[in-house]
Amino acid sequence: MTAPQDSTAAEDSILLAVSDDGLARITFNRPARLNAMDFDMAGRWREVAHRVAEDPAITAVIMDAAGPAFCAGGDVVAMSTTGATGADVTATAHVIHDGIRTLALSDIPIVAAVQGAVAGGGLGLMLTADYIVAADRAVFVSRYANIGLTPDLGVTTLLPAAIGQRRALQLLLQDRTLTADEALDWGLVAEVVPAAELAARAEAIARFWLDGATAAFGQATRLVRQGAERTFAANLDDEAATIGARFATEEARTRVAAFAAASRTRPRSEENR
Repeated sequence: MTAPQDSTAAEDSILLAVSDDGLARITFNRPARLNAMDFDMAGRWREVAHRVAEDPAITAVIMDAAGPAFCAGGDVVAMSTTGATGADVTATAHVIHDGIRTLALSDIPIVAAVQGAVAGGGLGLMLTADYIVAADRAVFVSRYANIGLTPDLGVTTLLPAAIGQRRALQLLLQDRTLTADEALDWGLVAEVVPAAELAARAEAIARFWLDGATAAFGQATRLVRQGAERTFAANLDDEAATIGARFATEEARTRVAAFAAASRTRPRSEENR
């Protein structure tokens, strides 16, 4: 499927830039279609996801978007005007799902900078990130039921995990739009900032990860994400193995020693705060 009157090449529909210090920036870049995904963009998403997840030099990710919307999900206009079949839609969803799964289960922390509207499957793409910062003008909608479709792109799993089953159903079963402040209150996003400060805030979060115990942040995201798919006992085993492996690293030993030294000089009244 390709969207009519859209000359965006597949490789330009999602931009990837990687800095020398390991910060990757994934930018949805199909603003004429509100960054909605057609088949070509879906393939580019999968390609970028694997490139990021499989590059050991990348240790933090910013996900953002060009134009007035973050992502409108699947390109419904393309679906309706290019003769797409149900099998075509399923195939496209599988491609996008592969990219979502690859990033969500990686050990790289991701911050999303959401500047505008997020709709339908865009919610699932947004929730691939571990930390979401929204501009005060951002809005969040489902729209699936309005056009007779069911949720995809991880929405039925990632949305309830973020805001709870009842609220997820409220959003999916009603023609409801959440403002940025409502999304913050529901737990859908972590922070709301003025639009002019969005890029800088997302950058600051990513830099905090890069300047800190980067590997530990990444393993924490992996443990939380994978924990939803496994038994409690399996999670405990993974936690034990992971914290032991981290403790054996030189970085962790140095940081633990510094923490212990600071604790010895800290007044006891402060230690109990």
